[in-house]
Amino acid sequence: MASYKDTLLEFPCDFPLKIMGKAHDELSQVVLSIVTQHAPDFDGATMEMRASSGGNYISLTCTVVATSKPQLDALYTDLSGHPLIKVVL
Repeated sequence: MASYKDTLLEFPCDFPLKIMGKAHDELSQVVLSIVTQHAPDFDGATMEMRASSGGNYISLTCTVVATSKPQLDALYTDLSGHPLIKVVL
């Protein structure tokens, strides 16, 4: 049985998620939708977006107020499972 002390994080805390995916019109909306499911107080206006030098990929940074390790695990699972998203750090 996993303990909530399996992490060095102290909750709640600001937790930046870096999400990278193919440059696609829907990527930022998909990311915003998934993030707000798990962190309803996330303000989409704070999402940072940067295109790769070749313009084929986009990196998004979303800093959420993390409330628990299970919340973060679910966020990573849902983000990683979406076909437009290639990497979640």
